Amino acid sequence: MKLRNIVYSLVSISCLGFFSCQEGDLIDNPNVANANAIIPRTLLLNHLTATMIRTDEQPWALSAGGAQYNISNYQYYRFNNNYNYGNTSDSYDILKYALSLEEQAVKQSGNNTNVYFALSQFFKAYSGIWLSQRVGDIPFSQAGDPKNLTPVYDNQHDVYKSALAMLDNANTLMNNLIVATPALATQKVDTGGDIFNFTYLQWQKLINSYTLRVLVSLSKRAQDNADLQVVQKFANIINKPVQYPIMEGNTDNMVYVYNAVNRYPIYSLQLNSYNNFSNPGFTYLNIGAQTKDPRIFITSTPAPAEITAGKVVSDFSAYIGSDVNLSQAVLLTNSDNGMYSFANFNRYYVSQTGANAEPFIFIGYPEMCFNIAEAINRGWVTGQNAGDWYLKGVNASLATYGLKEGQTVSINFPISSTNVKVNPKGLKQGDTWGTATVNIAQFIANVTYAGNNATGLNQILTQKYMAMFNNSGWEAFYNYRRTGMPALLSGGVGIGTANGVLPRRWMYMATESAYNTQNYQKALQDQFGGVDDPLKDSWLTK
Repeated sequence: MKLRNIVYSLVSISCLGFFSCQEGDLIDNPNVANANAIIPRTLLLNHLTATMIRTDEQPWALSAGGAQYNISNYQYYRFNNNYNYGNTSDSYDILKYALSLEEQAVKQSGNNTNVYFALSQFFKAYSGIWLSQRVGDIPFSQAGDPKNLTPVYDNQHDVYKSALAMLDNANTLMNNLIVATPALATQKVDTGGDIFNFTYLQWQKLINSYTLRVLVSLSKRAQDNADLQVVQKFANIINKPVQYPIMEGNTDNMVYVYNAVNRYPIYSLQLNSYNNFSNPGFTYLNIGAQTKDPRIFITSTPAPAEITAGKVVSDFSAYIGSDVNLSQAVLLTNSDNGMYSFANFNRYYVSQTGANAEPFIFIGYPEMCFNIAEAINRGWVTGQNAGDWYLKGVNASLATYGLKEGQTVSINFPISSTNVKVNPKGLKQGDTWGTATVNIAQFIANVTYAGNNATGLNQILTQKYMAMFNNSGWEAFYNYRRTGMPALLSGGVGIGTANGVLPRRWMYMATESAYNTQNYQKALQDQFGGVDDPLKDSWLTK
Protein backbone atom coordinates (compact mmCIF):
# COMPACT_ATOMS: atom_id res chain seq x y z
CA MET A 1 0.00 0.00 0.00
CA LYS A 2 2.45 2.63 -1.19
CA LEU A 3 1.50 6.20 -0.50
CA ARG A 4 1.29 6.96 -4.21
CA ASN A 5 -1.16 4.14 -4.90
CA ILE A 6 -4.30 5.96 -3.75
CA VAL A 7 -7.14 5.80 -6.26
CA TYR A 8 -6.92 8.59 -8.84
CA SER A 9 -10.35 10.01 -8.18
CA LEU A 10 -9.55 10.42 -4.47
CA VAL A 11 -6.34 12.24 -5.28
CA SER A 12 -7.97 14.65 -7.68
CA ILE A 13 -10.90 15.40 -5.40
CA SER A 14 -8.82 15.77 -2.26
CA CYS A 15 -6.11 17.92 -3.79
CA LEU A 16 -8.68 20.21 -5.32
CA GLY A 17 -10.39 20.40 -1.97
CA PHE A 18 -7.33 21.33 0.03
CA PHE A 19 -6.13 24.01 -2.33
CA SER A 20 -9.60 25.49 -2.70
CA CYS A 21 -9.43 26.40 0.99
CA GLN A 22 -6.28 28.45 0.63
CA GLU A 23 -6.03 32.16 0.03
CA GLY A 24 -2.52 32.07 -1.41
CA ASP A 25 0.82 30.35 -1.58
CA LEU A 26 4.15 31.44 -0.18
CA ILE A 27 6.07 30.45 -3.28
CA ASP A 28 3.68 31.58 -6.01
CA ASN A 29 2.24 34.67 -4.37
CA PRO A 30 3.06 37.52 -6.80
CA ASN A 31 2.75 40.06 -3.98
CA VAL A 32 5.84 38.70 -2.26
CA ALA A 33 8.73 40.68 -3.70
CA ASN A 34 11.63 39.06 -1.88
CA ALA A 35 12.68 37.10 1.16
CA ASN A 36 12.55 40.21 3.34
CA ALA A 37 9.03 41.22 2.34
CA ILE A 38 6.13 41.45 4.73
CA ILE A 39 3.88 38.43 4.24
CA PRO A 40 0.40 38.63 5.77
CA ARG A 41 0.26 36.35 8.78
CA THR A 42 -3.33 35.50 7.85
CA LEU A 43 -2.07 34.12 4.53
CA LEU A 44 0.53 31.96 6.22
CA LEU A 45 -1.89 30.65 8.83
CA ASN A 46 -4.44 29.90 6.14
CA HIS A 47 -1.95 27.81 4.22
CA LEU A 48 -0.88 25.92 7.35
CA THR A 49 -4.40 25.07 8.47
CA ALA A 50 -5.61 24.26 4.95
CA THR A 51 -2.77 21.86 4.11
CA MET A 52 -2.16 20.33 7.53
CA ILE A 53 -4.28 17.26 6.70
CA ARG A 54 -2.86 15.24 3.82
CA THR A 55 -4.70 13.28 1.13
CA ASP A 56 -3.77 9.92 2.60
CA GLU A 57 -5.10 10.98 6.02
CA GLN A 58 -8.65 11.71 4.87
CA PRO A 59 -11.70 9.45 5.26
CA TRP A 60 -11.64 6.33 3.05
CA ALA A 61 -8.03 6.96 2.05
CA LEU A 62 -4.88 4.91 2.68
CA SER A 63 -4.90 5.58 6.41
CA ALA A 64 -8.33 3.90 6.64
CA GLY A 65 -6.92 0.94 4.73
CA GLY A 66 -3.84 0.81 6.94
CA ALA A 67 -6.04 0.54 10.03
CA GLN A 68 -8.22 -2.02 8.19
CA TYR A 69 -11.39 0.00 8.49
CA ASN A 70 -11.86 -0.25 4.76
CA ILE A 71 -10.64 -3.04 2.45
CA SER A 72 -10.56 -2.76 -1.33
CA ASN A 73 -11.60 -5.70 -3.45
CA TYR A 74 -10.66 -4.13 -6.80
CA GLN A 75 -7.53 -2.01 -7.17
CA TYR A 76 -8.53 -0.11 -10.30
CA TYR A 77 -11.54 1.51 -8.68
CA ARG A 78 -10.34 1.87 -5.11
CA PHE A 79 -6.75 1.10 -4.04
CA ASN A 80 -4.22 -1.64 -3.42
CA ASN A 81 -4.42 -3.24 0.02
CA ASN A 82 -0.73 -4.11 0.05
CA TYR A 83 1.33 -2.78 2.93
CA ASN A 84 4.38 -2.31 0.74
CA TYR A 85 5.26 1.04 2.23
CA GLY A 86 7.55 2.91 -0.09
CA ASN A 87 9.17 6.29 0.32
CA THR A 88 7.17 8.64 2.51
CA SER A 89 6.15 12.14 1.61
CA ASP A 90 7.46 14.79 3.98
CA SER A 91 6.18 17.60 6.18
CA TYR A 92 8.81 20.18 5.34
CA ASP A 93 6.27 22.40 3.64
CA ILE A 94 4.54 22.69 7.03
CA LEU A 95 7.88 23.47 8.67
CA LYS A 96 8.71 26.04 6.00
CA TYR A 97 5.47 27.92 6.49
CA ALA A 98 5.73 27.62 10.27
CA LEU A 99 9.20 29.16 10.18
CA SER A 100 7.90 31.95 7.97
CA LEU A 101 4.96 32.53 10.33
CA GLU A 102 7.41 32.65 13.24
CA GLU A 103 9.55 35.23 11.43
CA GLN A 104 6.59 37.35 10.34
CA ALA A 105 5.04 37.18 13.81
CA VAL A 106 8.15 38.82 15.26
CA LYS A 107 8.63 41.23 12.37
CA GLN A 108 5.05 42.50 12.36
CA SER A 109 4.35 42.47 16.11
CA GLY A 110 7.76 43.41 17.39
CA ASN A 111 7.74 40.54 19.89
CA ASN A 112 7.71 36.75 20.18
CA THR A 113 4.80 36.61 22.58
CA ASN A 114 1.89 37.05 20.16
CA VAL A 115 -0.64 34.46 19.03
CA TYR A 116 0.93 33.89 15.61
CA PHE A 117 4.28 33.12 17.19
CA ALA A 118 2.53 30.67 19.55
CA LEU A 119 0.85 28.90 16.63
CA SER A 120 4.13 28.78 14.72
CA GLN A 121 5.55 26.75 17.61
CA PHE A 122 2.67 24.29 17.39
CA PHE A 123 3.08 23.80 13.66
CA LYS A 124 6.87 23.42 13.95
CA ALA A 125 6.38 20.70 16.55
CA TYR A 126 3.63 19.09 14.50
CA SER A 127 5.80 18.93 11.38
CA GLY A 128 8.63 17.22 13.25
CA ILE A 129 6.38 14.67 14.96
CA TRP A 130 4.51 13.98 11.70
CA LEU A 131 7.64 12.94 9.84
CA SER A 132 9.63 11.38 12.66
CA GLN A 133 6.87 8.99 13.62
CA ARG A 134 6.86 7.75 10.04
CA VAL A 135 10.58 7.19 9.49
CA GLY A 136 12.69 7.71 12.65
CA ASP A 137 15.58 10.19 12.83
CA ILE A 138 15.07 13.28 10.66
CA PRO A 139 16.68 16.62 9.86
CA PHE A 140 14.91 18.96 12.27
CA SER A 141 17.02 21.40 14.28
CA GLN A 142 18.92 22.46 11.14
CA ALA A 143 16.04 22.01 8.70
CA GLY A 144 14.61 25.07 7.01
CA ASP A 145 17.89 26.98 6.80
CA PRO A 146 18.35 27.97 3.14
CA LYS A 147 22.11 28.25 3.72
CA ASN A 148 22.36 24.63 4.85
CA LEU A 149 21.20 22.19 2.19
CA THR A 150 22.58 19.13 3.99
CA PRO A 151 21.20 19.37 7.55
CA VAL A 152 22.22 16.73 10.05
CA TYR A 153 19.67 14.22 11.28
CA ASP A 154 18.40 14.67 14.82
CA ASN A 155 17.77 11.36 16.52
CA GLN A 156 14.14 10.60 17.22
CA HIS A 157 14.55 11.20 20.95
CA ASP A 158 15.79 14.73 20.31
CA VAL A 159 13.02 15.46 17.79
CA TYR A 160 10.42 14.57 20.38
CA LYS A 161 12.21 16.47 23.13
CA SER A 162 12.37 19.61 20.97
CA ALA A 163 8.77 19.24 19.84
CA LEU A 164 7.51 18.86 23.41
CA ALA A 165 9.37 22.03 24.39
CA MET A 166 7.78 23.89 21.48
CA LEU A 167 4.32 22.68 22.44
CA ASP A 168 4.84 23.75 26.05
CA ASN A 169 6.03 27.16 24.87
CA ALA A 170 2.98 27.48 22.61
CA ASN A 171 0.68 26.75 25.56
CA THR A 172 2.52 29.22 27.81
CA LEU A 173 2.23 32.00 25.25
CA MET A 174 -1.47 31.34 24.67
CA ASN A 175 -2.10 31.18 28.40
CA ASN A 176 -0.30 34.49 29.00
CA LEU A 177 -2.34 36.20 26.30
CA ILE A 178 -5.64 34.97 27.73
CA VAL A 179 -4.70 35.80 31.33
CA ALA A 180 -3.71 39.32 30.29
CA THR A 181 -6.90 39.81 28.26
CA PRO A 182 -9.63 37.33 29.34
CA ALA A 183 -11.93 38.38 26.51
CA LEU A 184 -9.53 36.70 24.07
CA ALA A 185 -10.64 33.28 25.33
CA THR A 186 -13.81 33.45 23.24
CA GLN A 187 -12.38 35.53 20.41
CA LYS A 188 -11.51 33.88 17.09
CA VAL A 189 -7.79 33.93 16.42
CA ASP A 190 -8.11 34.70 12.70
CA THR A 191 -11.43 34.26 10.90
CA GLY A 192 -9.78 34.83 7.53
CA GLY A 193 -6.77 32.59 8.00
CA ASP A 194 -7.80 29.73 10.29
CA ILE A 195 -10.02 27.24 8.45
CA PHE A 196 -10.87 25.59 11.79
CA ASN A 197 -12.21 28.93 13.07
CA PHE A 198 -10.89 28.34 16.59
CA THR A 199 -10.91 30.81 19.46
CA TYR A 200 -7.75 31.53 21.44
CA LEU A 201 -8.88 29.10 24.14
CA GLN A 202 -9.78 26.39 21.64
CA TRP A 203 -6.32 26.61 20.09
CA GLN A 204 -4.79 26.34 23.54
CA LYS A 205 -6.94 23.29 24.28
CA LEU A 206 -5.95 21.78 20.94
CA ILE A 207 -2.25 22.29 21.65
CA ASN A 208 -2.49 20.58 25.04
CA SER A 209 -4.74 17.76 23.84
CA TYR A 210 -2.32 17.10 20.98
CA THR A 211 0.52 17.11 23.53
CA LEU A 212 -1.28 14.36 25.44
CA ARG A 213 -1.40 12.35 22.19
CA VAL A 214 2.34 12.82 21.70
CA LEU A 215 3.13 11.82 25.29
CA VAL A 216 1.00 8.66 25.07
CA SER A 217 2.77 7.78 21.82
CA LEU A 218 5.98 7.70 23.88
CA SER A 219 4.69 4.99 26.23
CA LYS A 220 7.44 2.55 25.21
CA ARG A 221 10.09 5.15 26.02
CA ALA A 222 8.51 6.66 29.14
CA GLN A 223 10.59 4.69 31.65
CA ASP A 224 14.00 4.63 29.95
CA ASN A 225 14.29 8.29 28.93
CA ALA A 226 14.02 10.26 32.15
CA ASP A 227 14.95 13.56 30.51
CA LEU A 228 11.76 13.51 28.43
CA GLN A 229 9.66 13.48 31.62
CA VAL A 230 6.81 11.78 29.80
CA VAL A 231 4.88 10.75 32.88
CA GLN A 232 5.50 14.03 34.72
CA LYS A 233 4.46 16.15 31.74
CA PHE A 234 1.28 14.17 31.23
CA ALA A 235 0.31 14.41 34.90
CA ASN A 236 1.14 18.10 34.94
CA ILE A 237 -1.32 18.82 32.14
CA ILE A 238 -4.09 16.84 33.83
CA ASN A 239 -3.44 18.26 37.30
CA LYS A 240 -3.20 21.92 36.24
CA PRO A 241 -6.31 22.58 34.13
CA VAL A 242 -6.11 26.36 34.52
CA GLN A 243 -2.58 26.49 33.16
CA TYR A 244 -3.10 23.62 30.71
CA PRO A 245 -6.74 23.59 29.53
CA ILE A 246 -7.71 20.61 27.42
CA MET A 247 -10.73 19.81 25.24
CA GLU A 248 -14.00 19.73 27.13
CA GLY A 249 -16.29 18.19 24.55
CA ASN A 250 -16.92 17.58 20.86
CA THR A 251 -17.33 21.31 20.23
CA ASP A 252 -13.57 21.61 20.71
CA ASN A 253 -12.75 19.01 18.04
CA MET A 254 -10.48 19.91 15.15
CA VAL A 255 -12.94 19.11 12.35
CA TYR A 256 -12.15 19.36 8.67
CA VAL A 257 -15.26 20.61 6.87
CA TYR A 258 -16.18 19.71 3.29
CA ASN A 259 -18.25 21.83 0.96
CA ALA A 260 -19.52 21.99 -2.62
CA VAL A 261 -16.03 22.82 -3.94
CA ASN A 262 -13.99 20.86 -1.42
CA ARG A 263 -16.06 17.71 -1.78
CA TYR A 264 -16.31 14.74 0.55
CA PRO A 265 -13.63 12.32 -0.69
CA ILE A 266 -15.80 9.49 -2.05
CA TYR A 267 -18.80 11.53 -3.18
CA SER A 268 -18.07 11.17 -6.89
CA LEU A 269 -17.69 7.40 -6.58
CA GLN A 270 -21.46 7.05 -6.19
CA LEU A 271 -21.85 8.02 -9.83
CA ASN A 272 -20.40 4.65 -10.82
CA SER A 273 -21.64 2.54 -7.92
CA TYR A 274 -18.12 2.06 -6.62
CA ASN A 275 -19.43 1.01 -3.24
CA ASN A 276 -19.33 -2.47 -4.84
CA PHE A 277 -15.54 -2.43 -4.79
CA SER A 278 -14.82 -1.86 -1.13
CA ASN A 279 -15.87 -3.45 2.15
CA PRO A 280 -15.51 -2.65 5.85
CA GLY A 281 -12.67 -4.59 7.43
CA PHE A 282 -12.96 -7.69 9.60
CA THR A 283 -11.24 -6.16 12.64
CA TYR A 284 -13.61 -3.21 12.80
CA LEU A 285 -16.87 -5.10 12.20
CA ASN A 286 -15.91 -8.08 14.36
CA ILE A 287 -15.34 -5.83 17.36
CA GLY A 288 -18.60 -4.02 16.66
CA ALA A 289 -20.61 -7.21 16.25
CA GLN A 290 -19.20 -8.84 19.40
CA THR A 291 -19.96 -5.81 21.56
CA LYS A 292 -23.28 -5.02 19.81
CA ASP A 293 -22.00 -1.58 18.92
CA PRO A 294 -24.78 0.53 17.34
CA ARG A 295 -22.21 2.54 15.39
CA ILE A 296 -21.90 -0.29 12.86
CA PHE A 297 -25.61 0.10 12.04
CA ILE A 298 -24.71 3.62 10.96
CA THR A 299 -21.43 3.04 9.12
CA SER A 300 -22.08 -0.34 7.54
CA THR A 301 -24.69 -2.74 6.21
CA PRO A 302 -25.10 -6.47 6.80
CA ALA A 303 -23.59 -8.89 4.30
CA PRO A 304 -26.27 -9.53 1.63
CA ALA A 305 -25.75 -13.30 1.70
CA GLU A 306 -26.49 -13.31 5.46
CA ILE A 307 -29.84 -11.61 4.89
CA THR A 308 -30.66 -13.87 1.96
CA ALA A 309 -29.98 -16.82 4.27
CA GLY A 310 -32.65 -15.57 6.66
CA LYS A 311 -31.11 -13.11 9.09
CA VAL A 312 -32.60 -9.66 9.69
CA VAL A 313 -30.65 -6.45 9.11
CA SER A 314 -30.54 -5.74 12.85
CA ASP A 315 -28.73 -9.02 13.59
CA PHE A 316 -25.18 -8.13 14.58
CA SER A 317 -23.97 -11.54 13.42
CA ALA A 318 -24.90 -10.52 9.86
CA TYR A 319 -22.18 -7.87 9.80
CA ILE A 320 -19.16 -9.58 8.25
CA GLY A 321 -15.92 -7.73 7.57
CA SER A 322 -13.50 -8.34 4.73
CA ASP A 323 -10.24 -10.26 5.29
CA VAL A 324 -7.27 -8.22 4.06
CA ASN A 325 -5.12 -11.36 4.10
CA LEU A 326 -6.84 -12.58 0.95
CA SER A 327 -5.89 -11.57 -2.57
CA GLN A 328 -8.07 -8.95 -4.21
CA ALA A 329 -9.27 -11.49 -6.77
CA VAL A 330 -10.66 -13.68 -3.98
CA LEU A 331 -12.04 -10.65 -2.14
CA LEU A 332 -13.89 -9.53 -5.27
CA THR A 333 -15.44 -12.98 -5.79
CA ASN A 334 -16.52 -13.17 -2.16
CA SER A 335 -17.89 -9.64 -2.26
CA ASP A 336 -19.83 -10.29 -5.47
CA ASN A 337 -21.36 -13.29 -3.75
CA GLY A 338 -22.56 -11.08 -0.90
CA MET A 339 -20.25 -12.52 1.74
CA TYR A 340 -19.12 -9.14 3.13
CA SER A 341 -20.75 -6.03 4.49
CA PHE A 342 -20.56 -2.72 2.66
CA ALA A 343 -20.35 0.93 3.64
CA ASN A 344 -23.62 2.80 4.19
CA PHE A 345 -24.28 4.13 0.69
CA ASN A 346 -26.72 6.90 1.64
CA ARG A 347 -24.43 8.11 4.41
CA TYR A 348 -21.14 8.38 2.55
CA TYR A 349 -21.73 8.55 -1.19
CA VAL A 350 -24.64 10.83 -2.00
CA SER A 351 -23.68 14.18 -0.47
CA GLN A 352 -20.89 16.25 -1.95
CA THR A 353 -20.49 18.05 1.39
CA GLY A 354 -20.52 14.86 3.46
CA ALA A 355 -23.66 16.19 5.13
CA ASN A 356 -24.85 12.70 6.08
CA ALA A 357 -21.48 11.46 7.34
CA GLU A 358 -20.01 11.80 10.80
CA PRO A 359 -17.64 14.79 11.09
CA PHE A 360 -14.06 14.18 10.05
CA ILE A 361 -12.28 14.72 13.36
CA PHE A 362 -8.54 15.04 12.96
CA ILE A 363 -7.63 15.72 16.60
CA GLY A 364 -10.54 15.35 18.96
CA TYR A 365 -12.13 14.97 22.34
CA PRO A 366 -13.01 11.24 22.13
CA GLU A 367 -9.38 10.33 21.44
CA MET A 368 -8.18 12.63 24.22
CA CYS A 369 -10.48 10.89 26.72
CA PHE A 370 -9.05 7.51 25.77
CA ASN A 371 -5.49 8.87 26.00
CA ILE A 372 -6.17 10.07 29.54
CA ALA A 373 -7.80 6.75 30.45
CA GLU A 374 -4.74 4.91 29.11
CA ALA A 375 -2.37 7.10 31.12
CA ILE A 376 -4.35 6.49 34.31
CA ASN A 377 -4.43 2.75 33.60
CA ARG A 378 -0.63 2.82 33.22
CA GLY A 379 -0.27 4.63 36.54
CA TRP A 380 0.88 7.95 35.11
CA VAL A 381 -1.90 9.95 36.78
CA THR A 382 -3.40 9.58 40.24
CA GLY A 383 -6.60 10.99 41.68
CA GLN A 384 -8.49 10.37 38.43
CA ASN A 385 -10.74 7.48 37.39
CA ALA A 386 -9.75 5.71 34.17
CA GLY A 387 -13.22 4.21 33.84
CA ASP A 388 -14.82 7.66 33.87
CA TRP A 389 -12.56 8.94 31.09
CA TYR A 390 -13.05 5.72 29.13
CA LEU A 391 -16.82 6.11 29.31
CA LYS A 392 -16.55 9.78 28.34
CA GLY A 393 -14.64 8.72 25.24
CA VAL A 394 -17.21 6.08 24.30
CA ASN A 395 -20.15 8.45 24.78
CA ALA A 396 -18.42 11.28 22.94
CA SER A 397 -17.86 9.00 19.97
CA LEU A 398 -21.48 7.84 19.98
CA ALA A 399 -22.52 11.49 20.02
CA THR A 400 -20.59 12.23 16.82
CA TYR A 401 -22.91 9.76 15.08
CA GLY A 402 -26.00 11.38 16.59
CA LEU A 403 -26.99 8.10 18.22
CA LYS A 404 -29.71 8.09 20.88
CA GLU A 405 -31.22 5.32 23.00
CA GLY A 406 -34.20 3.65 21.29
CA GLN A 407 -33.58 5.43 17.99
CA THR A 408 -34.74 3.65 14.83
CA VAL A 409 -32.19 3.70 12.02
CA SER A 410 -32.77 2.72 8.41
CA ILE A 411 -30.44 0.22 6.77
CA ASN A 412 -30.13 0.80 3.04
CA PHE A 413 -29.29 -1.70 0.33
CA PRO A 414 -25.62 -1.01 -0.32
CA ILE A 415 -24.74 -1.99 -3.89
CA SER A 416 -25.87 -2.14 -7.48
CA SER A 417 -26.52 -5.85 -7.98
CA THR A 418 -28.87 -7.93 -10.10
CA ASN A 419 -27.55 -11.13 -8.56
CA VAL A 420 -30.72 -12.73 -7.21
CA LYS A 421 -28.65 -14.70 -4.69
CA VAL A 422 -27.75 -11.50 -2.88
CA ASN A 423 -30.62 -9.28 -4.01
CA PRO A 424 -33.74 -11.47 -4.32
CA LYS A 425 -36.11 -8.52 -3.93
CA GLY A 426 -34.50 -6.53 -6.74
CA LEU A 427 -33.66 -3.57 -4.51
CA LYS A 428 -31.89 -0.57 -5.97
CA GLN A 429 -28.77 0.85 -4.36
CA GLY A 430 -29.86 3.10 -1.50
CA ASP A 431 -33.32 1.57 -1.09
CA THR A 432 -34.44 0.93 2.48
CA TRP A 433 -33.58 -2.66 3.34
CA GLY A 434 -34.89 -2.70 6.90
CA THR A 435 -34.48 -0.99 10.26
CA ALA A 436 -32.59 -1.49 13.50
CA THR A 437 -33.18 -0.12 16.98
CA VAL A 438 -30.28 1.51 18.82
CA ASN A 439 -29.61 -0.06 22.22
CA ILE A 440 -26.87 2.02 23.80
CA ALA A 441 -27.45 0.59 27.27
CA GLN A 442 -26.75 -2.93 26.04
CA PHE A 443 -23.58 -1.80 24.27
CA ILE A 444 -22.30 0.11 27.32
CA ALA A 445 -22.91 -2.93 29.50
CA ASN A 446 -20.95 -5.08 27.05
CA VAL A 447 -17.91 -2.78 27.20
CA THR A 448 -17.93 -2.02 30.94
CA TYR A 449 -14.42 -1.08 32.04
CA ALA A 450 -12.61 -4.01 33.66
CA GLY A 451 -10.31 -1.90 35.82
CA ASN A 452 -6.72 -0.72 35.79
CA ASN A 453 -5.30 -3.94 34.45
CA ALA A 454 -4.32 -5.46 31.12
CA THR A 455 -7.93 -6.22 30.20
CA GLY A 456 -8.94 -2.63 30.96
CA LEU A 457 -6.06 -1.29 28.88
CA ASN A 458 -7.10 -3.44 25.93
CA GLN A 459 -10.65 -2.12 26.25
CA ILE A 460 -9.39 1.45 26.15
CA LEU A 461 -7.26 0.80 23.10
CA THR A 462 -10.05 -1.10 21.35
CA GLN A 463 -12.66 1.59 21.90
CA LYS A 464 -10.17 4.25 20.84
CA TYR A 465 -9.81 2.30 17.60
CA MET A 466 -13.57 2.13 17.13
CA ALA A 467 -13.87 5.87 17.75
CA MET A 468 -11.24 6.59 15.10
CA PHE A 469 -13.20 4.97 12.26
CA ASN A 470 -12.43 7.15 9.23
CA ASN A 471 -11.01 9.81 11.57
CA SER A 472 -7.64 10.94 12.93
CA GLY A 473 -5.49 10.10 9.91
CA TRP A 474 -2.93 7.37 10.64
CA GLU A 475 -3.38 7.55 14.40
CA ALA A 476 -5.25 4.23 14.67
CA PHE A 477 -2.45 2.47 12.82
CA TYR A 478 0.17 4.16 15.00
CA ASN A 479 -1.67 2.98 18.11
CA TYR A 480 -1.68 -0.57 16.76
CA ARG A 481 2.03 -0.33 15.96
CA ARG A 482 2.73 0.84 19.52
CA THR A 483 0.45 -1.52 21.44
CA GLY A 484 -0.61 -4.37 19.14
CA MET A 485 -4.24 -3.46 19.84
CA PRO A 486 -6.59 -4.25 18.38
CA ALA A 487 -5.00 -7.18 16.58
CA LEU A 488 -5.03 -6.24 12.88
CA LEU A 489 -5.03 -9.11 10.42
CA SER A 490 -1.72 -10.12 8.86
CA GLY A 491 0.18 -13.09 7.49
CA GLY A 492 -1.67 -13.58 4.19
CA VAL A 493 -0.81 -12.87 0.56
CA GLY A 494 -2.99 -9.75 0.55
CA ILE A 495 -0.59 -7.96 2.94
CA GLY A 496 2.05 -7.94 0.23
CA THR A 497 5.15 -7.91 2.44
CA ALA A 498 7.59 -10.70 3.27
CA ASN A 499 5.66 -13.33 5.22
CA GLY A 500 2.67 -10.98 5.37
CA VAL A 501 4.24 -8.91 8.16
CA LEU A 502 2.75 -5.47 8.76
CA PRO A 503 5.34 -2.68 8.33
CA ARG A 504 6.73 -0.69 11.22
CA ARG A 505 7.63 2.47 9.32
CA TRP A 506 7.91 4.16 5.94
CA MET A 507 11.12 4.42 3.97
CA TYR A 508 12.77 7.84 3.86
CA MET A 509 11.90 10.44 1.25
CA ALA A 510 13.50 9.49 -2.07
CA THR A 511 15.26 12.85 -2.31
CA GLU A 512 17.30 12.29 0.85
CA SER A 513 19.56 9.64 -0.64
CA ALA A 514 20.34 11.93 -3.56
CA TYR A 515 20.69 15.34 -1.91
CA ASN A 516 21.72 14.64 1.67
CA THR A 517 23.58 11.40 1.07
CA GLN A 518 26.13 11.40 3.86
CA ASN A 519 23.72 12.32 6.65
CA TYR A 520 21.07 9.98 5.24
CA GLN A 521 23.43 7.02 5.20
CA LYS A 522 24.61 7.79 8.74
CA ALA A 523 21.00 7.85 9.96
CA LEU A 524 20.36 4.46 8.37
CA GLN A 525 23.49 3.03 9.95
CA ASP A 526 22.68 4.44 13.37
CA GLN A 527 19.14 3.05 13.36
CA PHE A 528 18.77 0.10 11.03
CA GLY A 529 22.19 -1.34 10.28
CA GLY A 530 22.48 0.64 7.06
CA VAL A 531 19.27 -0.57 5.40
CA ASP A 532 16.13 1.54 4.96
CA ASP A 533 13.94 -1.34 6.10
CA PRO A 534 10.20 -0.66 6.67
CA LEU A 535 9.92 -3.84 8.77
CA LYS A 536 12.31 -2.55 11.45
CA ASP A 537 11.28 -0.44 14.43
CA SER A 538 12.62 3.02 15.09
CA TRP A 539 13.48 4.17 18.62
CA LEU A 540 9.85 5.20 19.20
CA THR A 541 8.36 1.71 18.93
CA LYS A 542 11.21 -0.67 19.84
